[in-house]
Amino acid sequence: MLAILTVIAPIFALMALGYSAVRFRLFPADGIKSLIAFVNNFATPCLLFHSLLTSDFSAAFNPAIIGPFYFGAVVCFVVGIVIAMKVFGNRPGEAVAVGFSGTFTNTVLVGLPIMSRAYGAESLPVTLSIIGLHGAILLTLGMITMELMRRDGQSLGKTLLVAGKRVGSNPLIWGIAAGMIGYFSGLKLIEPAEAFLTMMASAVVPAALFGIGGALNEFKLSDNWKQALIASLIKLIVHPAIAYVLMIWVLRVPMETARYGILLASMPAGVNVYVFATYYNRGVSVAANTILIATVSSAVTISLWLLILGH
Repeated sequence: MLAILTVIAPIFALMALGYSAVRFRLFPADGIKSLIAFVNNFATPCLLFHSLLTSDFSAAFNPAIIGPFYFGAVVCFVVGIVIAMKVFGNRPGEAVAVGFSGTFTNTVLVGLPIMSRAYGAESLPVTLSIIGLHGAILLTLGMITMELMRRDGQSLGKTLLVAGKRVGSNPLIWGIAAGMIGYFSGLKLIEPAEAFLTMMASAVVPAALFGIGGALNEFKLSDNWKQALIASLIKLIVHPAIAYVLMIWVLRVPMETARYGILLASMPAGVNVYVFATYYNRGVSVAANTILIATVSSAVTISLWLLILGH
């Protein structure tokens, strides 16, 4: 247990530093958005490009890991929608937003730092293979479901076009695509380019964790905290549990490989659940509360999953 605390303590200490710095006005709140934009639009694409270019790309795309991860995410999406409608009496649009809050993983700002800290660079190829599909699969699924279920929905064709534009304009996708092209074309980096990418990649962990900690100041608990708690439990417990059962018990994936996908599934909800909710103006308070509750609670649940996975 001491080893697990050693792994996660610096991670959440950086988050706490970011939160405290903004809370006590030692760092400007407006600067957090810029910091996260730097991580998402510049540093992480460089990390993705460099990691894919220098890793065993063909071995990273393991269907026995990627499949259970996304199957679990889809099940969580459906479960969240059903609970939101049947238990809390939400309208279809709000229910989709609640379901999405328990589905979309914070793979970059929280996932990458924790995976790197827990399992080192060897975990990155599998982690990046999941990240590469994450936005494309789940944003498209969420948007199509929202348009089909809400009464004022748009046509399916227009929805797919909007989803495609959102995915295609994501710098993370650009970094992944460039890394794939470079890998298969046999690209070799000269030393200055290698040094540049290494420096940019090294900025991801501290900047991401400080940024997400600072961003938590924006989210306050509201009357919808019970729904957010359910969405958080779905994300932190149900999703990795499904991944665990399918990978370990059904597909018999070796634990030393399966743990990468399972641990990534245990990460809290990403900021995109709030972006999704505000885009449709559905379930905004639930999404905001889910980010807050899930991120704080993940300090405990991630520790438990590391214990289960035999860190």
